[in-house]
Amino acid sequence: MSRKVLFVINAEHPTAFEIARSAAEGLLANGIAVACSDGDESGLELAQVSGSNDAAGCELVIVFGGDGTILRGVEIARDHDVPVFSVNLGHVGFLAEAEAEDIEAVINTVVNKEWSVEERTALAIHVTDADGRIWDSWALNEVAIEKYSRGHMTKLLVNIDERPVSHWSCDGVLVATPTGSTAYAFSAGGPIVWPEVEAMLVVPISAHALFAKPLVVSPKSVVELVVTTGPVEVGCDRRRKTELATGATIRVVRNTKPVKLARIHLTPFTERLVAKFELPVHGWRAK
Repeated sequence: MSRKVLFVINAEHPTAFEIARSAAEGLLANGIAVACSDGDESGLELAQVSGSNDAAGCELVIVFGGDGTILRGVEIARDHDVPVFSVNLGHVGFLAEAEAEDIEAVINTVVNKEWSVEERTALAIHVTDADGRIWDSWALNEVAIEKYSRGHMTKLLVNIDERPVSHWSCDGVLVATPTGSTAYAFSAGGPIVWPEVEAMLVVPISAHALFAKPLVVSPKSVVELVVTTGPVEVGCDRRRKTELATGATIRVVRNTKPVKLARIHLTPFTERLVAKFELPVHGWRAK
């Protein structure tokens, strides 16, 4: 078998293995090798499926789960520049491309190589703590700088393009991509930004300030946050984290390496937004 895909499965979902097994059987029958991450291959109960956390040599990483599992799949796929195709088993699944009932269409799409690739902006994060130690990471949705202690607020100085913008006493600050605008940034009161818009969002969380509005900045901007009252926790997509004390600096820029998502539907983002959030487009008087 020269063609190969890697499955990433939400093992806690009650029907995930059943759905993934159906997909694996269809792909194997068409000469496409299937591997499975995180030791979950045993749950598929198929002798032909091997275990691997390496996407090298794969055409796709296929995710069975919600947005959290998709982010795990993106993490695995990223090092080898492999597109991520996702089957939604979550509640919203904003990043997902197909639903569980579409599994036959998923098999046909992969067999016939009928997907397209959409590139999404990612972030590059460079952290320097007060002692000069370095921590680097990346994010598809957002980098969250949040207070470490529930009982105390943090203070963050926000600089954009080497100019101070505001000094917030707050629960934290998010720097998000357009993809992340419908995730944590949305819950914190940030705007929804269409994925093709090239921008970064800076969203304060519960800031005690007269000026504490979400900011939409250029994708070429450098967003820098200085921890003037810590400690804080820095989290990238809720998957990669570090703790920082007072005096640390967090630098966020657009990543030179985008995230690749495999698409089969040419659905406009507006339609996806309305469907996922169940927006009342007909009004309350509609019959």
